[in-house]
Amino acid sequence: MAVSAPSTARDRRLLRELAKRRLEIAHDPVNLERRQAWLDLHSGAPSRPMVLAEWGGIREASPPFDPELRCVDGWAQGLERALRQDIWVFEELRDDHAFEPFLDRRWHVSTTGYGVEPVEHRVDSDYLTARSWDAPITDIDAQFDLLQARTFSVDRDGTLAAKSRLEDALGDILPVRMRGGFWWTMGMTIQAIRLIGLEGLMLTMYDDPDGLHRIMRFLCDDHLVFAQWLEDEGLLSLNNEADYVGSGSCGYTHDLPRAAESSSDPVAMADLWVLLESQETVGVGPTQFEEFIFPYQAEIAERFGLVYYGCCEPVHTRWDVVRRFPGLRSVSIAPLCNEAIMAEAMGSDYVYSRKPNPTLISTPRFDEALIRKDLRTTLELTAANGCPVEIAMKDVHTLENEPRRLSRWVELAREEIARTS
Repeated sequence: MAVSAPSTARDRRLLRELAKRRLEIAHDPVNLERRQAWLDLHSGAPSRPMVLAEWGGIREASPPFDPELRCVDGWAQGLERALRQDIWVFEELRDDHAFEPFLDRRWHVSTTGYGVEPVEHRVDSDYLTARSWDAPITDIDAQFDLLQARTFSVDRDGTLAAKSRLEDALGDILPVRMRGGFWWTMGMTIQAIRLIGLEGLMLTMYDDPDGLHRIMRFLCDDHLVFAQWLEDEGLLSLNNEADYVGSGSCGYTHDLPRAAESSSDPVAMADLWVLLESQETVGVGPTQFEEFIFPYQAEIAERFGLVYYGCCEPVHTRWDVVRRFPGLRSVSIAPLCNEAIMAEAMGSDYVYSRKPNPTLISTPRFDEALIRKDLRTTLELTAANGCPVEIAMKDVHTLENEPRRLSRWVELAREEIARTS
């Protein structure tokens, strides 16, 4: 197995030039306005609608999403790619992604599994293709003892060595911070269906309700034990700046941290945003959601500072339950969500985090009139009801080999915002 050679002097010079440009971006007046606009949005006094466009899942290998690299060393290439993508976002995409004058790295944390694993069946190796799996737990009472609580470990030496290498290369330009999360969601239902299956999750609500409560209790305890371990080990970091929070938003807020009295205090769960969602229960009614999912998610919500709720599931059918989460600040308004119901129900109390249907920019025909109509619907409904609003184009997997579509969607969004303001 080949081992990467140390970064060359040429690689180092190139990275430092990119880092200098990245520093300029962080202090650019446009970037500073975006930071402030995010703070305004999450304070309940929005200065304007916010616009985000995600590109991470786009399959086409084109320079905007997979930039041409000039570094030779593999480590340097990874850093070059990240810096070039940041620069492209600011200079070409021009959405409301904001940047801080730092490089962030997270602790190297590992977790074990639950003692059983599903057997997956995929069409091919592409993670986006259809798949099914054989759930390892088919009889909760008989097989519950197969489940094992996870254990956790951190590689402090490896993490600090990686941080030192980055500091040596760029730390005098962009200081390196230990910052970053260890999960995307604390919703738990994705783990539940991997253990008992999607049909199993829904059927046990009727066939074995006590068994399902037992599974959810196990998962809730496990998630909280992990978070508490991270807190006790001093591994949690704030997510109140240009951090990815929720299912496609930015973390800027004055309301976090809550527990820390100074910047040197350890970060606690109460200082953080948390994402809760339950896409896997979109096929069940609000009564079942309230009984089997809500109590366990609410227990987690109580431990955190602010809650972003939802992802791809339409929440209008269960809003009377969702609105009871402690710390609720932002709510995902998915493509199939009834926008009119949610705009009226949320008003100015929560951030209306709209997710337009990605097919608007992913099908062979790029219909600007249809895109404008979709944007206008959101903007008019939220304006009429006083909703703080962000619009995030995400879950985009193809642009029909026309990468310019993504930045064009941002332009259209800004034009419609100007028209309705």
